[in-house]
Amino acid sequence: MKKTLTISATALAAVIALAGCSTGSGSSSGSTMSGMGSGSMAASSAPGAAGATHNGTDTLFAQGMIPHHAQAVEMSEKMLQKQGMDARITALAAKIKAAQGPEIERMTGWLKAWNESTQTAGGHAMSGMMGEDDLKELDAAQGTEAAKLFLTQMIAHHEGAVEMANAEVRSGKSAEAVQLGKDIAAAQTAEIADMKALLAAL
Repeated sequence: MKKTLTISATALAAVIALAGCSTGSGSSSGSTMSGMGSGSMAASSAPGAAGATHNGTDTLFAQGMIPHHAQAVEMSEKMLQKQGMDARITALAAKIKAAQGPEIERMTGWLKAWNESTQTAGGHAMSGMMGEDDLKELDAAQGTEAAKLFLTQMIAHHEGAVEMANAEVRSGKSAEAVQLGKDIAAAQTAEIADMKALLAAL
């Protein structure tokens, strides 16, 4: 269950609020983030927290993961606003929001330090992103239906993030960006396992 990039207005607002920037509103069906390589952009020097140098993989990782995280935050906020939700679901939503919000800020800071745009260039699709219809369905769902839908969507969303993170680990140059890729892959792989178990129990 992998969908190409479609970012809602709410997701864009989340990026603006959390990261102080706007993101692209779509992409073509070109290469995926998992296929991004270090040869896509010459390595360049840059000051800042993410190390002295970076390459195109680092740039695409940050540019792509910012809206990807923003959508996860948006989905989590939808669940936190619902009444009578299973406590395990609200705890998961709160955990995702708390983890990914600060990561958006970190990646935005790196892009600014690297003098790179915070917007992804056209031609890249991001695995796991939900479409507008998916988000509307989640917004309308209630109770156990909403819980199951959230878990199903977030599993696919996390799988896409892990794919993107692993691409960064393979080909990135910035030590801190590569470490974040490792952290995201590890954390979200564990959460996928937890969500699958929770989904089976509902």
